[in-house]
Amino acid sequence: MKQLLKRVFRSQKHLIWLILPLVTVILAASLFAAPALATGVYQIPNLTAANDTWVLDQGEVISRLNEGKISSAFKDLAKQTDKEVRIVTVRRLDYGETPESFTKELFKKWFPTKEAQANQTLLVLDTVTNGTAIITGDQVKPLLTDSIAESVATETVTVPLRNGNKYNQAFLDASDRLVAVLSGKADPGPPKITDNVQVEGTFKKAEETNQGNATAWVVGLLIAATVIPMATYYIYQINQPSSDG
Repeated sequence: MKQLLKRVFRSQKHLIWLILPLVTVILAASLFAAPALATGVYQIPNLTAANDTWVLDQGEVISRLNEGKISSAFKDLAKQTDKEVRIVTVRRLDYGETPESFTKELFKKWFPTKEAQANQTLLVLDTVTNGTAIITGDQVKPLLTDSIAESVATETVTVPLRNGNKYNQAFLDASDRLVAVLSGKADPGPPKITDNVQVEGTFKKAEETNQGNATAWVVGLLIAATVIPMATYYIYQINQPSSDG
């Protein structure tokens, strides 16, 4: 009876040693394979009076160096002209949300009155679809007309993105163009599209890249789910004391 109880206890320990690594791997796989959380306007922090946040890069596509350059340019523009520009990037939008609807809601959240909106420009990018939107206040429109603003969002930003997801170039070009126009200078216009620009599908979109990374994680973790229990069991068997006596 004593030997039987020992065997039962050892069997339970074997089972625990085998299950724990597998459970750990499954939990890790579910975390890594889960899509990035969607972003709603309610998740964007409020701006305070005299706020110096000019770039809110939640999509994490702009380098620190270039974020500093853009912020500095927008800060100088605000001091010289009272015109303020802000750029926001997000990883993905809430279900049913579009870049246009998100931008309008965020514009109203940050600048709730006509007076607060008057000198403001807000440019938004969703990095999953590379969709863009821009909205401007009434005092901005005489310089940054709707047609120029639309060109900034749909050409100045998107051409570098179609040519290899060059986010830093896209926003540096956009900031240069916005600063020039809002300073009263001539509009430098959208980037010229040359024949070597890859307009369609040669480069992966952000969503495809995310899916590929998730797949690689899942495959690796499934392999680990097979190898870890076997290795654990082997090590356990080696370190088991003899059952004799």
